[in-house]
Amino acid sequence: MDRPLRWPRVLGVAVVAAALSLPLGCGGSRTDDTADDAGAPATTAASARAEPVGELRWVSLEVDGRSRRARVYVPSVLSEGTVPLVLGLHGGGGSAEQFAENSDLDALAEANGFIVAYPEGIPGPVLEHLHTWNAGYCCGPAQRDGVDDVAFIAALLDTLEADLPVDVGAVYAIGHSNGGMMAYRLACELADRIVAIGVVGASLGIEDCAPSRPVSVMHVHGSADRNHPIDGGPGQNSLVGVDFHPAVDGVRTLARADGCPATPRFDIDGDLTVETFAPCDEGAEVRFVAIAGASHAWPGGQGAAGRLTGPTYDAYDASGELWAFVSAHTRGS
Repeated sequence: MDRPLRWPRVLGVAVVAAALSLPLGCGGSRTDDTADDAGAPATTAASARAEPVGELRWVSLEVDGRSRRARVYVPSVLSEGTVPLVLGLHGGGGSAEQFAENSDLDALAEANGFIVAYPEGIPGPVLEHLHTWNAGYCCGPAQRDGVDDVAFIAALLDTLEADLPVDVGAVYAIGHSNGGMMAYRLACELADRIVAIGVVGASLGIEDCAPSRPVSVMHVHGSADRNHPIDGGPGQNSLVGVDFHPAVDGVRTLARADGCPATPRFDIDGDLTVETFAPCDEGAEVRFVAIAGASHAWPGGQGAAGRLTGPTYDAYDASGELWAFVSAHTRGS
C-alpha cells in the first residue's frame, strides 16, 4: 500500500524553504525511456521519470563549527515501510540546485519512490555560490582548509534517517567530478552506511582506502574529458591544477577491497566499453563505463553544459543508469 507524503518534524535542525538560483540554466525533465542515438544500452524500467510534484525542503545543521545544508526532495507517494535514499553530490563550483537540475534525480525519485538529498560543499570565499568538497587531493577551499565532509555526510544521514522512512540498507551516493571524488571517499570511509556509489568524471582522491565492508561502484567517464582526463594528469580545462589519478585506479582499488575477481569481464556496445568486476564479497559489484568521445559534462544532463565541461553526450542516460545500478544493491539488517 502506498501512502501520501508526510514530512516529519526535524528535531534541532532548521528547515529553510527558499530555493537557490540555477547557475546552469533551466531545463525540462526527461520523459523518454530510450536513447535517441546509437551507442547507448537499453534503458531499464528503473530509469523512468515522473513530474516531481513531491515536497522540497532545505535542511540546515552545524558540523564542526560550520553551517551546512542540503536540499531534500521527497516524492509525493511513498511505499509502506522504508525507502531508498540517494545522496546527490554536485561537482566543484556547483551547488545543490545546480546538480538537482543537471542530474534530473528528482524526476527519477518521483517515479521510483526514493528520497534524494543534495548536500552542499562549502562556499567559496568570494563567490559563495561555488561550492567544493574535500575529497582528498581535491578540491578548492574545502580541500585547502581540511574540511571534514565525511562528518558532515554522516551527520546529515543521522538527521534524515531519524526523521524520514529511510531504508538504511539502501543508502547510495551519486556524484559528478569533485562530487564523484567525494562519493569515492564515502565508499572508503563510510562504508558501513553507504551501500553503493555512482560516479561520473572523477577519481579516488585518497591514498588509503580500506572500506569496512564491500561497497558497489559504477564509474562512468568520457574519453574526451578535458577537465579530469580519463587516463589522469592535469586537465586542460581544469581550474584546480591537480595531477589527477587515472579514473580506473579507483575502480580497481574498490574491486580489490570488495574481494572481486582480479580480471574484469569486457563488453563493448557502440561507444561504450564496460569493465565489470563480479561476483564480489557480499554480492557487491564494480563496473567501469568508458564512453568514447564524451566530455566532462554529465551524460544526458539537463540544462546547458558549461563552457569548460564540453558538450553533453546525449546518447547515455547517466542518472538513469547509475540509479538502476545502485538500486540493485541492498543490505539486510
